[in-house]
Amino acid sequence: MNCAFNQENSAVVVCVAPNGAKKTYNDHPAIPLTPDEMASEAVACVNAGASVLHLHVRDDQLEHSLDINRYHAAIKAIKAQTKNALLIQVTTESVGRYNAFQQSNLIKHLKPAAASIALKELAPKDSDIPNLNELCEFSRAHEIGLQFIVYSAQEAERLVSMTQNGDLACDKPNTLFVLGRYHKHQQSNPRQLLPFLANWPENWPWSVCAFGHQETLCMTAGVALGGHVRVGFENNLFRPDGTRADNNADLVRNIVDLVQHTNRKVATVEQAMTVYGATRLT
Repeated sequence: MNCAFNQENSAVVVCVAPNGAKKTYNDHPAIPLTPDEMASEAVACVNAGASVLHLHVRDDQLEHSLDINRYHAAIKAIKAQTKNALLIQVTTESVGRYNAFQQSNLIKHLKPAAASIALKELAPKDSDIPNLNELCEFSRAHEIGLQFIVYSAQEAERLVSMTQNGDLACDKPNTLFVLGRYHKHQQSNPRQLLPFLANWPENWPWSVCAFGHQETLCMTAGVALGGHVRVGFENNLFRPDGTRADNNADLVRNIVDLVQHTNRKVATVEQAMTVYGATRLT
């Protein structure tokens, strides 16, 4: 198992996912869903130590949306408040509403600084790889930092194989490992991280996110093994002691405190851009 610590990426990128695609005010009254709410939350998260924000937007019914105008409005509001302190990563997540063509088109029309793409949604079959490669090449040409999302060790192994075999037009793909997505009650366990890393090359960047009350333990494992982290209300609403967090900044602050008690540092936005393959903030 290749779990050696990578000193080249020793600064930990703390990404916050403040809302996700499904949670509403019924889940937490402080979840940010409007552009103004997201901008205020972004400021709090930057002050707590986050350098990346994983952004979802909602429609008028507060349903998940990939509408480009809603993304423009949210990004404009966040940038106005955070200036150059935060890298905004847009999601292309399907949530059963969008196909691969629509997901790719969001990136091509929005041209964000950074975007996340789920391998199982953009290229579920090997016959889909040419379309994925076209998106990778477009993103490279337009300086868009792509992050792959994988939900299992098998998906991680497939991504490694695709890259090393030359099938994927992407070098050292920045990847998010999602722990516990298909486990009962979506409860994550830090042991679930180890299979993802079994065949993962040491110098390839990776982050981890987790569901439920063991989120902090999973983040601790990620930090210890040389990775980066993503926290926030998208996956978890609770502090390590089981009490409900007041806001996303609570969860960011907890992870920053954790990192500061290790021999690693918390990444600046410039360091985060390097890890995420982004060359600009707007």
